[in-house]
Amino acid sequence: MRLTTIGTGTAAPHPLRVQSGTLVEAGPVRLLVDCGSGVLWRMAQLGLDWLTITHVAITHFHPDHTLDLVSLLTAWRYGTLPPRSNPVTLVGPVGFNAFIDRLAAAHDADLRALVPDLHVVELEPRTPLSLGGDVTIEACRVPHRPESIAFSVRAGGRRVVCSGDMALDVPFAEWASGANILLLECSLPAAMAVPVHLTPEECRSIATIARPGRLVLNHFYPPVERVDIRAIIAEEYGGPVDMAADGSVFQVT
Repeated sequence: MRLTTIGTGTAAPHPLRVQSGTLVEAGPVRLLVDCGSGVLWRMAQLGLDWLTITHVAITHFHPDHTLDLVSLLTAWRYGTLPPRSNPVTLVGPVGFNAFIDRLAAAHDADLRALVPDLHVVELEPRTPLSLGGDVTIEACRVPHRPESIAFSVRAGGRRVVCSGDMALDVPFAEWASGANILLLECSLPAAMAVPVHLTPEECRSIATIARPGRLVLNHFYPPVERVDIRAIIAEEYGGPVDMAADGSVFQVT
């Protein structure tokens, strides 16, 4: 099982960080979690095969997590010859079908027809879904938007949790407990705290409850990178901490 952070940025343009996108690979499954602007370009730059993605999971409907979804569907139809015919499953929160319909209307395009064998699944929280082989995905509600969910992916006795965007939430931390890797947003410094994103101090609080094998932070607005995130986390949490960059690769052990 392997995790690659493709995009570690936010809605703020950044020369080194495109918007949210993470690749989780396990057995036959190549799962893209979120698909913000620049994710496809970054995949091409990193030499990651966008054509063989088997599943796309969307945490919530904000543009910086979804803008390249239409581009990806279009690339599968018009960016390769012959067009993609292998099955693709899109997984999202309740309301995902209606969201895709709104995207289609905005683009005046039948997005579902771009991939002949396209499946759309609205994942209810705490209800595991098989992705193939022994790989499963499960959702947990998180406080951000009304539909927002985090994802847990299990395979081969290993577990990766991807938070998406969220505020401090003890039930999420308890649900994520024991993950081999916890990929957690770390948006803003405490001086700029907002009620829908995490600060380093709040990431630390979640980590002390969840106790992951490795804490990987992403989704950095530029101001948060001007504080010593590692030192703040280390005040109460002694586990491994990584500041993800675009293209960081983590073996799930």
